[in-house]
Amino acid sequence: MSFVPSRIIVVMGVSSSGKSVTGQAIARRLHAPFLDGDAFHPPANKDKMRAGIPLTDDDRWPWLTALATGLAAAAESKGVAVGACSALKRAYRDRMVLEAREPILFVFLDGTAELIGSRIAGRQHEYMPASLLASQFATLERPAADENVLTVPVTLSVEAIAERVVKAVPHLKSFKRKQ
Repeated sequence: MSFVPSRIIVVMGVSSSGKSVTGQAIARRLHAPFLDGDAFHPPANKDKMRAGIPLTDDDRWPWLTALATGLAAAAESKGVAVGACSALKRAYRDRMVLEAREPILFVFLDGTAELIGSRIAGRQHEYMPASLLASQFATLERPAADENVLTVPVTLSVEAIAERVVKAVPHLKSFKRKQ
């Protein structure tokens, strides 16, 4: 595996794939700040999702920009930053890279609709109902070979995924981190 050296790592995938918990585990291992994409959604986006209405691209652009600039600022301050964001389409991932003004390594949590459907059925989320999972899979554009991505199966434990990611980014040890 070789990647474009990146100070920003974004754990991506559909709802209930484990983005937040996995991102937090990676951030702990790297002593990095963690930014959850959910915290960057404006209230109108949350209201739409709460009502079971899928977001449009126009809903997502400001959210993606806010998250990407937040991750870039965190990486500038600490030398590395980890985020969680669905980043379902290539255009969304490209937009995040553009807005961050630096490479991003995307960690794609790959799982079947059946497995992730069983996960979402067993959880309560502030505004993401299980009814929107099908729209997430319909929107998902699996990362292509030419993208800066590490694909990992969601069937691995969170700690195994975090370990795999940290081993894949040894260059992060060379960034000076302000503690």
